[in-house]
Amino acid sequence: MSNKREHDPARLFAALGDRNRLALVTRLVAAGALTATALSDGQPISRQAIVKHLQVLETAGLVVHERRGREVLYAVDRDRLDDARAFLDAMAAGWDRALARLRDLVKS
Repeated sequence: MSNKREHDPARLFAALGDRNRLALVTRLVAAGALTATALSDGQPISRQAIVKHLQVLETAGLVVHERRGREVLYAVDRDRLDDARAFLDAMAAGWDRALARLRDLVKS
């Protein structure tokens, strides 16, 4: 699968900040690789809109694609999701440390 992995956390979270793109990632995580046509089935937006959202997700490194004959399959890059989780875990740890310092200050 091709991969235009972008390491910028802001781009990653901006891509996930759209409810349609978040729904696409959620569906791809649950179902595995799917075509844009399959992803558009039952959705309130067009296949063309789905493809545009997939392009944003791919630029952010969250989605990769693979051409199989005439079909293009899209899948989540699980490593990139792990990057997002690690980023959020690091932020949470920082907040935990700051709150612990504040708690210690208030106690003293």
